[in-house]
Amino acid sequence: MKKMRGLFRIIFGRTAFVVLFMAIQVGILFGAFRWLEEYMHIVYAISILLSAVVIIYIFNEPINSSFKMAWIVPVLVIPVFGVLLYIFVQMQFQTKLLARRLKKNIGDTAPYLKQDEEVQERIREASRRSSHLIDYMKDHAGYPAYGNTHVEYFPLGEDKFEALMRELKAARHFIFMEYFIVERGYMWDSILKVLEEKVKEGVEVRVMYDGMCCLMLLPYHYPRVLEKKGIRCKMFSPIKPTLSTYQNNRDHRKIVVIDGHTAFTGGVNLADEYINRKVRFGHWKDTAIMLKGDAVQSFTMMFLQMWNVTERQPEDYGKYAVPKDYEHPQSSDHSGFVLPYGDSPMDREQVGERVYLDILNQARNYVHIMTPYLILDDEMVNALSYAAKRGIDVKLIMPHIPDKKYAYMLARTFYPELTRAGVKIYEYTPGFVHAKVFVSDDEKAVVGTINLDFRSLYLHFECAAYIYRNSVVYDVEHDFEETLKKCSLITMEDCKNYSWMGKKLGRLMRLIAPLM
Repeated sequence: MKKMRGLFRIIFGRTAFVVLFMAIQVGILFGAFRWLEEYMHIVYAISILLSAVVIIYIFNEPINSSFKMAWIVPVLVIPVFGVLLYIFVQMQFQTKLLARRLKKNIGDTAPYLKQDEEVQERIREASRRSSHLIDYMKDHAGYPAYGNTHVEYFPLGEDKFEALMRELKAARHFIFMEYFIVERGYMWDSILKVLEEKVKEGVEVRVMYDGMCCLMLLPYHYPRVLEKKGIRCKMFSPIKPTLSTYQNNRDHRKIVVIDGHTAFTGGVNLADEYINRKVRFGHWKDTAIMLKGDAVQSFTMMFLQMWNVTERQPEDYGKYAVPKDYEHPQSSDHSGFVLPYGDSPMDREQVGERVYLDILNQARNYVHIMTPYLILDDEMVNALSYAAKRGIDVKLIMPHIPDKKYAYMLARTFYPELTRAGVKIYEYTPGFVHAKVFVSDDEKAVVGTINLDFRSLYLHFECAAYIYRNSVVYDVEHDFEETLKKCSLITMEDCKNYSWMGKKLGRLMRLIAPLM
């Protein structure tokens, strides 16, 4: 099963395109030598000219330098088909159509995502420097900051699952669920039972999951199965055996919205390994948060934006806004501010990376990070290194037992450089870390779905919540420190002792990492 999943990821990823075109070129070159030997100088001259034009174009594109290098390499190495591959990617009709529809939906939801001026002024009074991030998110990402929101942090998937079941059972009006992975088992079967009961009570239930699930986890017709139960369901971008980069942009988000006043996000998918009911890579360490209050509105609109990409009928967005009569439980803490946000590969704003970079650049004492993957561009490497060099306590917790060996090899190529700069890297000895967490200075934290790799930062649809001066930040930091006790520090000696083959393969993959 595991090997098949890996095979499908290769087949339907950009890696397959590169391998395919390389194979085609080898075949054509052999044919050219046999049938077009006397014209080879012309073919070669044309290919060189086209490559030069494309390289100049790529060099002047307003994209990340790592992506520029990843494209320039195949254009130089396989000039004919490197050029064709680039043109193929740039001219994807389906991708442009998705971007157009999503842009329209974002425009339709904009009236429900207005920044409250009083909240903005309170943030400015708290910290002028931090308010600049809020301004950026409001003006360029389209997401406001909120007060009046209670946040609860879950240090394990099991904790999130328990709270999710409780809140689902309490639903009265609607339930929205959007996940990257849904797999039948104890977790999903338990949730599905509650959803069926809620449908019978008259609750509107919508479920959306990424089309990658149809490869191995769920039958292709599974949406029809749920529709028969009264649950509206759809796959985002169902996988099809066609050469299309449209299928490379996956919906990696994890969102639950209940009645407009309660939301969940984090790294936890709907599969048994996320709650340690099934062991795959040792103990599975994951995190999540629950929001109650005004900030839930952003997650509601995020879900509806994506849901309506394939809809033709207009959506009554106001119907699902935060209820005006919602009252926080008396015991809840809604101090500080919360800024939920999404990140889309369909625009030029790398929102997820910008938030992470802002935390690193603004840090005064520490930045503590949990991430399953470490595949970085130069900007992120420089930010991590500079933070450590100026005396900031920068610590990263990584998995000790990886879920993807190639990702692990890639991650380890960054260990020596970061370690020399003063960044402390730890590996979670009991197993696999799937958490995506930044916490800094007992003041700010991010919990969401955004990994420190090219896929999350540039290619996938993602989401997270930026939490500022809320007491839950202390909970996030406490969890980090407790997790650290179960980790081993990576030293330069460890880096030297990694296998020679693993280091060479990792460095080779870094050349094309943005295209994988």
